Amino acid sequence: MTRPRFHLAFPVHDLAAARHFYGEVLQCPEGRSAENWVDFDLHGHQIVAHLAPGDAGHGSHTSLVDDHAVPARHFGLILEWDAWHHLAERLKSFNIAFVIEPYIRFRGQVGEQATLFLLDPSGNALEFKSFRDEATIFAK
Repeated sequence: MTRPRFHLAFPVHDLAAARHFYGEVLQCPEGRSAENWVDFDLHGHQIVAHLAPGDAGHGSHTSLVDDHAVPARHFGLILEWDAWHHLAERLKSFNIAFVIEPYIRFRGQVGEQATLFLLDPSGNALEFKSFRDEATIFAK
């Protein structure tokens, strides 16, 4: 392992819907599972959907970023530029309702990035982004 992998557990209200969204739409291979949870491989990172209907989808707070209301609680990936565009088109083919449509944020500035936000079936917010120049991921 050249880089540590992250592990993220999050609540969902329906495991079948989570399996469809993460497994079919996002193409995350399924790992171990039990009656009330399922592991997914999100590009080498372990994410775990836990059945917790009362806790799912409570991330309604937003923060203004580049004139967009970004869900304050979210997770996701930084993808390569072409992979991000491929994912954006794939999500559109599934008629995903975006929280923030795919667009280029901070155009022409340090940290220019492609980004999109969506909700899983339980209301958990995800962001997928890509930097035109990966050297600017943490640039000020």
